[in-house]
Amino acid sequence: MMNTKRTWKTVESGPRDYQEALHPVVRKNYGKWHYHEMLKPGVLKHVAENGDILFTVRAGTPRQDSVDLIRRICDIADKYADGYLRFTVRNNVEFMTSDETNVELLIKELTAIGLPVGGAGPCVSAIAHTQGWLHCDIPATDASGVVKALMDSLIDDFKSLRMPSKVRLSTSCCAINCGGQVDIAIVVKHTRPPRINHEILGNICEMPKVVARCPVAAIRPEVVNDKPSLIVDNDKCMYCGACFGACPAMEINHPEHSKFAIWVGGKNSNARSKPSVMSLVAHNLPNNPPRWPEVTQVVGQILAAFKKEGRPWERMGEWIARVGWKHFFEATGLVFDKDMIDSYRHARTTFNQSAHLRF
Repeated sequence: MMNTKRTWKTVESGPRDYQEALHPVVRKNYGKWHYHEMLKPGVLKHVAENGDILFTVRAGTPRQDSVDLIRRICDIADKYADGYLRFTVRNNVEFMTSDETNVELLIKELTAIGLPVGGAGPCVSAIAHTQGWLHCDIPATDASGVVKALMDSLIDDFKSLRMPSKVRLSTSCCAINCGGQVDIAIVVKHTRPPRINHEILGNICEMPKVVARCPVAAIRPEVVNDKPSLIVDNDKCMYCGACFGACPAMEINHPEHSKFAIWVGGKNSNARSKPSVMSLVAHNLPNNPPRWPEVTQVVGQILAAFKKEGRPWERMGEWIARVGWKHFFEATGLVFDKDMIDSYRHARTTFNQSAHLRF
């Protein structure tokens, strides 16, 4: 007869309770906040209904952090923030303290290790970016390099409150756009089909897997020079680079034909207006490392126009919807061309993209 008595203890998997990581003041007043205010760039003050006060200091990080930097950040949290810190969705780090005297000490220590304080409120926050060559196999260029070049030119807008509203930027290394929908997105795109090395493809690639990985069924088996290989239908190929991840013999990255594009007007939140998808406003910008001056210039032109004409708390897409696309291109000095028109036959304009009720 089977013994049905359990002699082991179940080990639960999954994440720990998030409340364990909350600052005691946050945990005590969860859902009971009276108001909050911004004392200076990167410094917030939250006041609870019972009078408890919590100060938050936000600083930018490189995102790709070394172990040494993480340890120094943790030491600062132990010293001034009761051992609590958190990272935001844009890779900023926040320290929380109930002691106002720790605020200036936090700012001083963070500045000393090279982490600028800011990124909260009506400013340019840190740029969210994809893995790039650090991890991904599809990138057309290095995401972190572009972010470094851009933030070097935008650092004053990160540390101040002189934008009409928050400005969220992202970089994505390919058309998959892992950076998501943001105010300004820098998307790097392949513009040519992969170059196939037929001599080695049959020896190093699992051809059925490569055929299956193509999202538009543009790859099919073929015999080339008496060797099993693959060919690409150039009319179907959309230059996504997915095949290269499964087969290194299908090289798609190219120093000349991998180009930058700028998209604007994306938004995820339901605040004031519904979420929106981005629109293309500049493309075929050269992949010009290490500083990518052409990309920096275009982003600067867009931000300058938005800073001049945007209304308080108006997001980039809301500003464009108010003034119109014609005025947007005039104000930014960018050139409109026919390739920016969405003519995809399956494009839908009536997606329910928000939580707003419609009748």
